[in-house]
Amino acid sequence: MTHPHAAPAIPEAEGGGTTPARTPLDVLHHHLDTHLEATARVWFRRALDEAAAHPGTHGPISVWELRLAEAGRRCGGRYADAARVLILRAARADPESLARVYFQGTAEERRAVLHALPHLVSGPDALPLVEDALRTHDTRLVAAAVGPYAARHLDAHAWRHAVLKCLFAGVPVDEVAGLEQRARADAELARMLGDYATERTAAGRPVPRDLHRVLTLTGLTGLTDPTAPTGPNAPTSTDSGAPTPDLHRTDPPGTGGSPRPAHPHGKES
Repeated sequence: MTHPHAAPAIPEAEGGGTTPARTPLDVLHHHLDTHLEATARVWFRRALDEAAAHPGTHGPISVWELRLAEAGRRCGGRYADAARVLILRAARADPESLARVYFQGTAEERRAVLHALPHLVSGPDALPLVEDALRTHDTRLVAAAVGPYAARHLDAHAWRHAVLKCLFAGVPVDEVAGLEQRARADAELARMLGDYATERTAAGRPVPRDLHRVLTLTGLTGLTDPTAPTGPNAPTSTDSGAPTPDLHRTDPPGTGGSPRPAHPHGKES
């Protein structure tokens, strides 16, 4: 049975997570029309008209790509993500155009492309952009990468590592679209989380609270959580057939290398 849901909240500050990706485009458009100041609203409507009239690539750079670059200055950081997503939609940007904007653009433009993916790309063609964002140390890009597009198209292995990357980088797991559905009964994800928790505990470091939350969503908490009760009544791997965690893994989760601090803008080298 389907129940009605309230429209998603619109991001009110720069650096928000996956909200623009989860918000219907007509809701984003109405929000900007309602909240932008008069001068910004005029610029935004003109930018949409130009993008619709001249989609695709024209010369070294299209007019709508110039408007993407201007959006932060014209609309302010509070509304720039939504404005860029709507400009990309008006320009009918295809995966090739999105990739060009992503790889040639600023961090803000890359984030907008990631937000736009579920609105503009129906298949897995844009997965390389998600994979690239997940390799960065820019937590804003990581948060944008784990939205609805990733939930639909990342395979199980890559998606699990995306969840671990969020925990490792400090990105709230609330940003992971489809988390509850994809985590349910995922014994391999539970094992990976258990390994990470064991490593953190052995190193005398706190286990992220979000890790326990994701473990709970798997439904396999007692099998993999090193802080779970032990003793004759504690659950074991033979209770459900779930694999025993491998406690000898040394590489940090989600990165494939030595842990490095998150950086707000840089990419992993």
